[in-house]
Amino acid sequence: MVFSVCAIAAAKPTSGVVFDASKGVAGSVTMPNGEIVNYTAYTNLYYVTNVEDSTYQYMNVFIPESADQSTPIFMPNYVGGYMAAEPRFIDAGDASGRALAEGYVVVIPGARGRNSVVKGENGKDIYTGRAPKALLDLKAGIRYLRHFDKEMLGNAEIIITDGTSAGGAMSALLGATGNNPSYEKYLKEMGAFDERDDIFAAVCFCPIIDLEHADAAYEWLYSCTNNITRPLSEEQVQVSKELSLQYPAYLNSLNLKMQDGTPINSENYLDYIKSLLIKSAQEAKDNGAEIPDSIGFSFNNRAIFAPPINGGEKPKRAKRPRPMGMPKMQGEYITGLDINKYLNYVVSVTPLKTPPAFDSQGVAGSRASGENEEFGNEKGSSVNFTDYSLQKASGDANAHISPEIAELVRLMNPMNFISDTNSNVAPHWYIRHGSKDRDTAFSVPINLATKLQNEGKDVNFKLAWNRPHSGDYALNEMFGWIKLILGE
Repeated sequence: MVFSVCAIAAAKPTSGVVFDASKGVAGSVTMPNGEIVNYTAYTNLYYVTNVEDSTYQYMNVFIPESADQSTPIFMPNYVGGYMAAEPRFIDAGDASGRALAEGYVVVIPGARGRNSVVKGENGKDIYTGRAPKALLDLKAGIRYLRHFDKEMLGNAEIIITDGTSAGGAMSALLGATGNNPSYEKYLKEMGAFDERDDIFAAVCFCPIIDLEHADAAYEWLYSCTNNITRPLSEEQVQVSKELSLQYPAYLNSLNLKMQDGTPINSENYLDYIKSLLIKSAQEAKDNGAEIPDSIGFSFNNRAIFAPPINGGEKPKRAKRPRPMGMPKMQGEYITGLDINKYLNYVVSVTPLKTPPAFDSQGVAGSRASGENEEFGNEKGSSVNFTDYSLQKASGDANAHISPEIAELVRLMNPMNFISDTNSNVAPHWYIRHGSKDRDTAFSVPINLATKLQNEGKDVNFKLAWNRPHSGDYALNEMFGWIKLILGE
């Protein structure tokens, strides 16, 4: 990175929202393979007229030398834990660097988050980024790109977003809520351009979504580990049971179907998860990974039968030759999975959250989570966002969250918008969740991917083998998919 690019990053917002193609600054980045990629950088591009927090509400744009007006735009966000993310520069080691090297325009927007604050006139902190502010900032950034599409190299009709964890949720929300009028009043208040904000494709690593059902999903899946690998108090065990019992009705209400049309319900859902884990493990095994049977997988016998010739002798066992360099494995095919054993293995790698995993404030002795803060107000409050946790925390069995909180929760869940005819949902999706990622239940990203598939979207989904809670991995695979959807 050349110093001239960094030197202008601290500029204050100018009046109005502008883009001047003559203001670009030359820069370069050296990739891990030694390749030097040159670009023109445009920094401090404020995307709204009513800038509430100048630390975050702008973007940096990097245009490679090969770009023209038709070049796709890759737009990663660095939101994590629903916290604020400042606009970054190109990182040779992640997807931003790879995208630039592939010849794509890279746009890195900032976004407010639950921890972003400014000082009010009375000197008190004003929290600027509580829900749905981060999403609104990113939508405003997309509208900025569309507004200046003719002036800026790159094609704003081919925007590919990318994010991990809460950033994965943002990418999923951008993909699911394109042009939905539910956000319009907020965007107008911010001074966003009156443009479309739908995108071409969404890359979502371990998205933390469906927060209103995430606690029930977590306990439904992981309650088999209680007091085996997840020590709980008596009160926590009771909370786990109660939440677990809530989830089947929600699963059934989704009316999901497998790719062959088989209905998915609470009775066969564990088998559905098992099939996806087995598929992931088998792919890894075929590529040389050793998959132990100690974590729940079962295997067939490596030996196979040769067919009889012309009705002759009985078939004899024939050993299948092992490819050069392939490690010795117990069996060639994975035939089954003890899901409880596997889940206890996951817990042994990374301890689980205690119940409730997300809406934890005041329940069974738990403190507020980041999600409780996310739905708080500009004064910095933390609030319960589900009826169940509010009732437990308050001791009032008839308590309900306010309509205002309920609306914020709705706006932050892409599952609520995929079937909404008022949304222009992205046609292409790349969704990954690690096979040992316990930050949310496997069913959360699985439901997202399956619902999108059921709506006819192009979805590339995988429970990536042996991956924890992480993103921007297997970039060869990811950018191969991007080339495929671009027809390159």
